[in-house]
Amino acid sequence: MTSTVATESTPDSRSEDARLERELTDTWRLCRGFAGWFCETNHTVIARRMLVTAFVFFALGGVEALLMRLELARPDNHFIGPDRYDQLFTVHGSTMMFLFAVPVMQAMGIYLVPLMVGARTVAFPRLNAYAYYTYLIGGVFLYVSLFTDTGPDTGWFSYVPLSGPQFSPGKRVDVWSQVVTFTELSALSTAANLIVTTLKLRAPGMALNRMPLFVWAELVTSFMVIFAMPAVMLATMCLALDRLVGTHFFNSAVGGDPLLWQHLFWFFGHPEVYIIFLPALGMVSSIVVTFSRRPVVGYLPMVLSLVATAFLGFGLWVHHMFATGLAELGQGFFTAASIMIAIPSGVQIFCWIATLWSGRLVLATPLWFVFGFVAIFVVGGLSGVMVASVPIDLQVHDTFFVVAHLHYVLIGGAVFPLLGGIHYWFPKLTGRMLDERLGKAGFVLTFTGFNLTFFPMHLLGLHGMPRRIYTYRAATGFGPLNLLATVGAFVLLAGLLVVLTNVVRALLSGRDAGPDPWQSDTLEWSVASPPAPYVYEHLPCVAGRYPLWEGIRDCVVEGMDPRQRQVLVTAALDAAPDHVYVLPGPSIWPLLSAVATGVTFITMIFTPWAVPLGLALGTVCLVGWFWPRPPHEPLLAEQP
Repeated sequence: MTSTVATESTPDSRSEDARLERELTDTWRLCRGFAGWFCETNHTVIARRMLVTAFVFFALGGVEALLMRLELARPDNHFIGPDRYDQLFTVHGSTMMFLFAVPVMQAMGIYLVPLMVGARTVAFPRLNAYAYYTYLIGGVFLYVSLFTDTGPDTGWFSYVPLSGPQFSPGKRVDVWSQVVTFTELSALSTAANLIVTTLKLRAPGMALNRMPLFVWAELVTSFMVIFAMPAVMLATMCLALDRLVGTHFFNSAVGGDPLLWQHLFWFFGHPEVYIIFLPALGMVSSIVVTFSRRPVVGYLPMVLSLVATAFLGFGLWVHHMFATGLAELGQGFFTAASIMIAIPSGVQIFCWIATLWSGRLVLATPLWFVFGFVAIFVVGGLSGVMVASVPIDLQVHDTFFVVAHLHYVLIGGAVFPLLGGIHYWFPKLTGRMLDERLGKAGFVLTFTGFNLTFFPMHLLGLHGMPRRIYTYRAATGFGPLNLLATVGAFVLLAGLLVVLTNVVRALLSGRDAGPDPWQSDTLEWSVASPPAPYVYEHLPCVAGRYPLWEGIRDCVVEGMDPRQRQVLVTAALDAAPDHVYVLPGPSIWPLLSAVATGVTFITMIFTPWAVPLGLALGTVCLVGWFWPRPPHEPLLAEQP
């Protein structure tokens, strides 16, 4: 084992620095050519692909939402029809929850966490590529089914017995269950990657109490993924067995229990909200610190709030089931837990307000999106406390009030911070600056359109408009508010198009950003924008919680060979250097393994022979994946 120590640095000659840079560039160079595109495992490349893919799915989900709003814009409308509407709202919900919200937050983590902790890449680069390809195959499979009129139509939650074989014949629900399996397998792979990267690849000196809050948020979220995702994978597996094999897990006529589905699904489904939400909190913390020009107020309470939210998030799933007839003791317990979950979020909001209040504010576009997030999320949190009460929940259950609450929490609590994060880290992703005037115009339109769209839904729900209906009678009086919501949806679309225009304009002709245009505090701003494939020429040594403000320690890490893809492994608690680990290079096997996974899960819908086929394909791919290669043997894809 190579020993690794951190020692005081000595001045190097320019020729020595140039030699080191050449060797690192050659060792970590990106794959070239068409074949190289499929072999690449660099974490920044895979993260950018995942970000672009997630936003493509976001656009598709947005088009589906606009079509539904057009259908509901006026009474007695038959613009779409019931069957297509059922497919649209199912695929819309599945897209936003499984194909956009979780993957986009994990993509931000995959890109930023290694940069923030001072690592050259993630712990498992090939697993990272496999996670992306698995996610992509699942998303494409869902939309192929929608475009061929065989899309799932039982809602993104697919309650039984509606989704069982008796009431949903055909393959629509089977497609949905396998898409969920694809996305959860991808999420689990990425979560394991982020956990190991955070705990074992931090720069020397970056103890746990010096980690950026965004890194803490991604770490806590990844542990939540590890515990939550298996529940929904188990649920969808049991559903698939009921439909394809003839088991009776959810068939009450022969001893099954339909409520078992709800327990399994919501044990995942409510932590899912915080899996989406916690990385957004980390983004907000980074933006607030940078644009208030001061350390965050209450670092320890902020970290403990993230951890408390994760723990409490697993203890309130049953508030989705108050209408199923629970015992009163259970209702009281889950009501208390559902109200208690607001406390850690409130702690964070007050810490941000204190930081902003005592800082020197720079009112850049990312901070505007933070202000919008706080306003919208507070409204969503208040309506969440309302539906945590059993009497109110029974009154508004399955009405548009719940639709409004869900979107205020998820769009306000995730999309607005995400847009702020995109504006904040866009210079690091691309090396270009976004236009501030277009950024602020996009925020104003997005904020206005969002509230015009979803606030009227609170009133529609209180007036009794049910969810999941494709039309309604004029006598109900729902028409004016629905029309207002539809107009708001197009204002929201205009705001998002302004954001997109800003991005395209910056990519084509934006001004150069430089390494640190915001004068930020974390390590990712100490390297070039966008970073080199090896990220750090000299691994940093951290001496404080805000390294770019407090100064990076002048040290050098010995024992690392620039001719190999090596990463420094450090202790989990205090990040003391431990040893050097050599990573495998680019490979086609993550893609082939994802294809094998896709072939197995998709053909499983039609034949049981998919199981032995999948075992054979998986064995071949794993042998190829882990087959040892000489350290300097080049891949075909790596040739000029």
